Amino acid sequence: MTAAEPMAGKNAPSSGDQNPLFLVDGSGFIFRAYYALPPMTRSDGTPVNAVLGFTNMLVKLIVDMDVHDIGVIFDAARENFRNEIYPEYKANRSETPEDLIPQFPLIRQASEAFGLPPIEKEGYEADDLIATYARMAREAGREVVIVSSDKDLMQLVREGVRMFDPIKSRYIDAAEVEEKFNVAPEKVVDVQALAGDSTDNVPGVPGIGIKTAAQLINEYGDLETLLARAEEIKQPKRRETLINAAEAARISKKLVQLDANVDVPFSIDELRSHNLNPPELINFLKTQEFRTTLARLEKVFDGHAQRRAAAGNTAEDDAAASESAYELVQDIERLKYWIKRAEEEGIVAIDTETTSLTPAKAKLVGISLAVSEGGGCYIPVGHVDPAAVSGSFDFDGENEDKNEEKKDLKQLPYKDVIEELKPLLEDASVLKIGQNIKYDLQMFLAEGIHAAPVDDTMLLSYVLDGTEHGHGMDELAELFLGETTTKYKDLCGTGKKQITFDQVPLDKACDYAAEDADLTLRLYNIFKPRLAPEKRTSVYEILERPLAPVIAQMEWTGVRVDPAVLKNLSRIFAEKLGVLEEEIHKLAGMPFNIGSPKQLGEVLFDNMGFAGGKKTKSGTWSTGVDVLERLAAEGHVIAEKTLEWRQMSKLKSTYTDALVEDINPKTGRIHTSFSMALTNTGRLSSSDPNLQNIPIRTEDGRKIREAFIADDGHLLLSVDYSQVELRLAAELAGIKALQDAFANDLDIHSMTASQVFDVPMEEMTPEIRRRAKAINFGIIYGISGFGLGRQLGIPTSEAAGYIEKYLARFPELPEFMEKAKEEARAHGYVTTFYGRKCVIHGINDKNGARRNFAERQAVNAPLQGTAADIMKRAMVRMPPALEKAKLGARMLLQVHDELLFEVPEKEMDETISVVTEVMQNAAPGISIPLKVESGYAKNWSDAH
Repeated sequence: MTAAEPMAGKNAPSSGDQNPLFLVDGSGFIFRAYYALPPMTRSDGTPVNAVLGFTNMLVKLIVDMDVHDIGVIFDAARENFRNEIYPEYKANRSETPEDLIPQFPLIRQASEAFGLPPIEKEGYEADDLIATYARMAREAGREVVIVSSDKDLMQLVREGVRMFDPIKSRYIDAAEVEEKFNVAPEKVVDVQALAGDSTDNVPGVPGIGIKTAAQLINEYGDLETLLARAEEIKQPKRRETLINAAEAARISKKLVQLDANVDVPFSIDELRSHNLNPPELINFLKTQEFRTTLARLEKVFDGHAQRRAAAGNTAEDDAAASESAYELVQDIERLKYWIKRAEEEGIVAIDTETTSLTPAKAKLVGISLAVSEGGGCYIPVGHVDPAAVSGSFDFDGENEDKNEEKKDLKQLPYKDVIEELKPLLEDASVLKIGQNIKYDLQMFLAEGIHAAPVDDTMLLSYVLDGTEHGHGMDELAELFLGETTTKYKDLCGTGKKQITFDQVPLDKACDYAAEDADLTLRLYNIFKPRLAPEKRTSVYEILERPLAPVIAQMEWTGVRVDPAVLKNLSRIFAEKLGVLEEEIHKLAGMPFNIGSPKQLGEVLFDNMGFAGGKKTKSGTWSTGVDVLERLAAEGHVIAEKTLEWRQMSKLKSTYTDALVEDINPKTGRIHTSFSMALTNTGRLSSSDPNLQNIPIRTEDGRKIREAFIADDGHLLLSVDYSQVELRLAAELAGIKALQDAFANDLDIHSMTASQVFDVPMEEMTPEIRRRAKAINFGIIYGISGFGLGRQLGIPTSEAAGYIEKYLARFPELPEFMEKAKEEARAHGYVTTFYGRKCVIHGINDKNGARRNFAERQAVNAPLQGTAADIMKRAMVRMPPALEKAKLGARMLLQVHDELLFEVPEKEMDETISVVTEVMQNAAPGISIPLKVESGYAKNWSDAH
C-alpha cells in the first residue's frame, strides 16, 4: 500500500504483534469538519455540523477501518507555552465562528460516548501531545498513524510513523512530506522556521518562502549551520536578510518544533477504542439526532438486547430491526410484504437498475426499495446467466467453465412485479424518494406508470449546497454518511470486458441496488430537515421538486430527427472541408495535417515565420482560437481559413455525424438528458447529446436545426424570453431609466444609446445602436474594455470609455455589482431573487485573475440564476396549463431562454396563447414585464 493509496476495510498490518496506535488530531479535525460540512442544526436549533463530521470520522476509524487503539487529543486552551516565547503567536487568528463555539463541548462528549476520553494538557497544544505519544509508541516498537493532514505534524513522519487524512482517505508518508517541502521530514521544522507561517503568525525570515527555504536547508544541512554561514550567501539581499533575521528564525523554530516530552495524562496502553458503551453512545446519537449514524452503529453491537435496553425498544421493534439486512425478493409474498411496509410507513426510497444510462434505450433489470434506515430489498426482473454471455466480466478472478451448471436465477415475472408495484408508485399517500429520480420516473413511464409524489436527494443536496460539492450518490454518501459505496465498475468491469447490469449475479446485484435505496433514504433524512432553517424550502418545493417529473416526460418524449437531412449535411460539410483543406495547403506551400496543433504551429511560426507565437509547456507552438483570431485580425488568410476549417470540422464530427448515431431506432427521436444539479446558477444542462450548444450564429450551424422536425400533422413551436437578463438587471439593480423603457416597450438598445452617447432617438444610427447593444449585453457579464473593443473593432481605451460612461449614466448598476461582490466575499455565495444559492468559488483568492473571474460570476449569477428560476417556474406550470386547455402540445426541449414544443397544427394559435401567458406570468414579484417571442414551422431552424 502506497502513501497515496486509500485505506479500504481493515487498517494496514502493524509492526510486530501489537496494533497500530492511531492518534487523532481532535482540534484540527473540528475545524476541518466545520468547514467541510454545510450548516446543520438539531431540532432545538443547536448547530451540529462539526459534531457530525467528528462523529463520522470516529465511526470510520472504529467500524470501517477496525482500529483498536486510539487517542483523541485536543488543545486545552488557545494560549500555551509558545505565547511566552512569542506573545504574538497566533494573535492574528480570526474569531471562532459563533455557531462552532457550542459544538466544542459536544465534540468532547462525542469522544467520551465512544469510550475515548478527550486528552489535553494545559499549556500545550494537541500537536505536542501527539508528538509525545508518537515518540513513546515508537520506543515501545509500535507503529503510529497520526489522523490529520496538518502540515505542522508532518515533522513527525518517519519510519513507523505515518499520517492518515480521514476526509480524503489517504496515507501521508515520508515521500509525500518530502514532495511537499522538498526536504526530509526531520528537516521540515528548519524549513518552516525560515519560511514562517502567516496562519499562526510565525515570523520566519522576510522574503523567504518554502521553496527557497528548502534549497538553503538542503545546501547547508540545518538552520543553525545556515545562520552561522550566512556571510557566504552570494545574493546580497538574501544574505543581509538572513543575518538581520537570525533571531527571528531561531524563535520561529521554537514555535514550530513540537515538544515530544510532555507529561501526558494517559499511558499508551490506556488508549483503546473497543470499550464501546452502547447505551451511552446510542443516547448521545439520539440526542444529536444523528439517525443515520445510529443506524450504522447498531449493526456492530452484539445482540439486540443491549439496544433494546438502551433505547427502550419492544420485541416488535427488534423483529423489525432484525430485517435490516438487504433482502433478495424472489417470491410474490415477500414482494407484497415490502409493498405493505411502504404503505404503512407512507414513505419509500426507490431505485431502478437497468442496462443503459439512457432511459429510452434501457431495459429494466430490477427495482430496489427501502422503508427504514439500515435495510432494503432488491427485486430482480431481468437478469440473465452471466456464464452464458460471451465476454462476461469474471467476478471471481478466474475463468469459469462456461458449461458448468447454471446458477439459480430465480426471479419474479416482470409483468407481475409491475402489476404489484403500480398501485404503490401511484399512491398519493406514499412518498417516493429517489436519487436523480427523473431517471426512475422514465423507467416507470415506459410501463404507463406515473409515479407520484416524489422527492429527490440529488436535488435536495443541490438546492442546499449549490456547487460546494458534487451531488452523485458516491460523493454524498462519503461526505454525509461516511460510507464508501460499492462502485458500478467493480460489479460490471470496464473496457471491452464490461458487462451490463443484467449479467451481475443476483447476490451482488442485491447488495449494490438495495444499498442505493438505503443510502437514498438516509440522505433524505439528513437533507429534508435542513430546508426550512436554511431558507431553501421555496426553491426546492416550488422549482426543483415539481420540475423533475416534467423533465422526465420531456426526456422520454424526445425530439424527432430526420437522418437524411443530417447525412446530406455531412456530405456538404465534407466537400467544404476538402475545399478549405486545399486552400490552406496552398497558402502554406505544403500539405500537412490541419487537425494537428503541432504541425499547424510549425507551419505558422517555423515555416511561415509569423510573429507573436508562444510555446506550451510541452514545447510546441500554441494554436488555440485566441492565437488564430489574432493572426486573422492581422490579415493572415491562412489563420482565417483554419478557423473556418475547425468550425466546419466540429459541425460535421460533433453534430451531423454524431447525431445520426444518437437517434433511437425504436422511436426515431433523440432523447437528450437534462442535468438538473450541475450548473452554478440553476440552469439546465443538456448532454448525451448536448442540444443546447448547436451553433446558430452561422448559416451552416443553423442548418443543423433543420434536421429537427415535427411528427406528421404537427409543427414545432419555439417560444423564448426576450432580453430577460437585461430586464432582470434593470429590476434587481433598480435602474429607473431602464425600468421605464421596458415598461413602455421602447427599443432598449436605442434608448441606451441615446442616454449614453447623447444622441436623440430620431437621429439614431444602426452603428450607434449596435455599440449600445454590445454594452447592454456585455456589461452584465463583466465585459472588459479589451473584450468590448475586440467585439466592436475599436481601441481598448475607447471601449473602456464607453463602459465608464455607461456606468456613470446608470449609477444603480455599479452599486448593484459591488453589493453582489460584497455578498459573495462575506458568505461565499450570492442568491437569486427567488432564494437560490449560487456558490462563488475563488472570490477571496489571492490570485488576481481567479478573483476577478469570481467577481464577474458574483455579478452575473443573480441575474442568470433568476432567469433560470423564472424558466423553471414556467416549465412547472406549463403541463397543467396545456392540460386544462385540453391541448395536445408536448414540451420537447429547453435551450437557454427558449422552450420548444411539438404542437398539433390545428391547435397552434391557442397553444401560442397559453404558452405565452404562462411564460409572461412566471415571475411573481418582478415588476418589469417579461416579453416572449414565438415562431413555428415544420423544422426547428425555421421556427426559431
